[in-house]
Amino acid sequence: MRQFQLYFIIFFSISFLIVNISYAQDKFSIWKEFVADLKNDKFDINQISPYEGLAKEVLMGFLSDMKEKAIWEEWETDPEEYIVNQHIHYLIPLTFDEYKTTYCFTFLIEENGWYFRHLEALFIRLDKISSLPTSTFPDVEEGMKNWMREEIYWSKQIYLFNLLAEDKGKDFAFNYFRDGLGYLMGARTWVPFVPEQKAFILYLCWEQANLRGNTITLEKLDDNEAIVKMDLIYFKLYKNTGHLKYQISYEDYQKIFETIWYDRANNAGWNLTILYENEKCVFHFTKE
Repeated sequence: MRQFQLYFIIFFSISFLIVNISYAQDKFSIWKEFVADLKNDKFDINQISPYEGLAKEVLMGFLSDMKEKAIWEEWETDPEEYIVNQHIHYLIPLTFDEYKTTYCFTFLIEENGWYFRHLEALFIRLDKISSLPTSTFPDVEEGMKNWMREEIYWSKQIYLFNLLAEDKGKDFAFNYFRDGLGYLMGARTWVPFVPEQKAFILYLCWEQANLRGNTITLEKLDDNEAIVKMDLIYFKLYKNTGHLKYQISYEDYQKIFETIWYDRANNAGWNLTILYENEKCVFHFTKE
């Protein structure tokens, strides 16, 4: 039996090596095939084998969107190639909506060919650590870290929301997000040098800009009215991540946001109206 297992392992290893060698003969063959299939409408969902936890439909949707905006001269250049066990990763800068960024396309290699596995614009070059011991690690830009923090945080919160909703009902799950009194305590104690209700608005702006990484504009602040414009990662996450829209409806996702902020405003003595402008919103605070 052990001898059979050894033969099987050797056979599998040789087979996988042959597959890798065949693709290595033309260094970018997989990339070229993929781009040609995508460009000529020959790529279909059966050529996708996603990581566990992601749906084929999500990745197909991203690729379809990219195809519509593709500058094919960019796609048809040679990318950087990295082979890691069963995967080939291609790094290539691409332009969409006049913004250029580097994407990592991942392909799974099997005996019967290749499968598209993942697409990512966030990746950390920890493969570039030179020697150990070390206390420094390759970093990414601050905007990318803000996105990563928010994605990690809200992914966990949505998972918890779904657990609470299933066990206790949606009303209970939404109420979990009511933290207005605690949020007001932060404004009272950390911004003690202005009246409490103004402190709440100023703390909101600081917290959302400097802790959360959002773009915040305070347009008006007096004793009876405040206007804050917010360009939020929160809503961009729902549009651009591959998992959230399959875990929660947009209506519930937006309601979580509104539950949080109506409760915070109410505890601080403000009436709040939220106006939406695509992925941005305006907070209009008034007194009765």
